[in-house]
Amino acid sequence: YDLVAVYPKTEKLFHAACMTFDVDVICVAVTEKQPFFFKRSPVNGAIERGVFFEISYAPAIRDSTIANSISLVEMCKGKNVIVTSGAEKPLELRGPYDIGNLGLLFGLSEGDGKSAISTNCRSVHLHGETRKTALGIVHTMKKDQPLTERQEDVPASKRAKIETA
Repeated sequence: YDLVAVYPKTEKLFHAACMTFDVDVICVAVTEKQPFFFKRSPVNGAIERGVFFEISYAPAIRDSTIANSISLVEMCKGKNVIVTSGAEKPLELRGPYDIGNLGLLFGLSEGDGKSAISTNCRSVHLHGETRKTALGIVHTMKKDQPLTERQEDVPASKRAKIETA
C-alpha cells in the first residue's frame, strides 16, 4: 500500500501512533467525543516524524461539531494537517476554496488552510512513497525491453540466439 492511516480510539493507541507506529496519517474523529485530550508531546513527536493528521469536513458539516478539530489544530499549531472530505454523498463534496475557508473554522490560518488541501497532501504521498524505497534513495522499477529488441521485431533465427544467451 502507498499510504498507511490509523484511527486510534484510546489515548494509548494515539500516543503509540504518534511516537512509534510506521504510519503516514492519523485520522481524528471529528464528531465523536474523544475519551482523551490531545497532548502536545505526542503531537510534536508525530510532526517531527513526518506524520500528518486528517480532519474530515463532511461529518463536521453534517453534525456541526468541530471541537475535536479545533483542539487538534491548537496542539499541532496548524502544521501537518490535511483536510479530507469523508463524504458519503456527492452533495457533501466542496470545492477547494470552500475547504480552505472551512479550515478557518477549524482554527487554521489562511496559509495553513491552503496547505492542508494542497502541499500537505503531496507531502503525505511522498512520505508513503519513501516507505517503498530505501528512505527515498533507491527506487526500483521493472524496465521494459527497448523497442529494437521486442520479440515481434526480431527474426526467428536471432530470437533463438537471444533466448539462449
